[in-house]
Amino acid sequence: MVRKELFDKCVGLLEESGLGENAACEVTWVFEDVAEGENITSEQEKRISDIVTRRCDGYPLQYLLGQWEFYGLPFKVGEGVLIPRQDTETIVDTALKMFADKKDITVIDLCSGSGCIGITLERKLDCGRAVCVEKSEKAAEYLRENISLNGSGAEIVMGDVTDEKLVEDMPEADLIVCNPPYLTTEDMDALQREVSFEPAEALFGGEDGLDFYREIVRKWKKKLKSGGVMLFEIGIGQEDEVMRLMIQHGFKNVRCRKDLCGVYRCVSGFYEK
Repeated sequence: MVRKELFDKCVGLLEESGLGENAACEVTWVFEDVAEGENITSEQEKRISDIVTRRCDGYPLQYLLGQWEFYGLPFKVGEGVLIPRQDTETIVDTALKMFADKKDITVIDLCSGSGCIGITLERKLDCGRAVCVEKSEKAAEYLRENISLNGSGAEIVMGDVTDEKLVEDMPEADLIVCNPPYLTTEDMDALQREVSFEPAEALFGGEDGLDFYREIVRKWKKKLKSGGVMLFEIGIGQEDEVMRLMIQHGFKNVRCRKDLCGVYRCVSGFYEK
């Protein structure tokens, strides 16, 4: 089939399914992944059609392609791991600005998932050690693959970030970074169709969405070196509560920063022992 004919057909199917806002971009990404050149083979046509059909049902495009870019680096993704999002690049931007001139630092990435934050920081900063902590074995499969894919020296520690024994066994860090589950009960009841395919344990943060912030701030602050930084991604409207929580636990110079859409997306603070 001629490329343009199939392209237009796929765009039309996405538009009919209610996914028309980015239909042309999504179909372009599918074509780039599956086929090159003007003419499409029957095998390629079937592959493209299968992807678009599943996408019309709301299945995440990132899972269908099996890989997604984050901060210019490739990350393997699929069922069982949270999809890297552009919003999360804000936390990386913030960390890079804060530690650009630091040498031989130790970074701990909690709730690491695909490793998009921890691996990117390990690649972009002068890290003596970078540790990615993840509870889910399924997510850790992607984490291992992404460490190899990106030539990263990051380490994996399997465990629950709320486990006191795990905290005790970890090294002191210059930076502890985390994109925890932060959706509320109300958020979970109103998930977008495609988000519902992602692992609930990577999304749900308790009734008010703040359970992991409370646990992590209280338990992990002692693992920061004096003057170390704790840096969180947050959900929409959570900045005041997370900032208040960090201040209550002794953090100084607590600040929140906006993403490219003007939404407060991360909170940071310094901890002096």
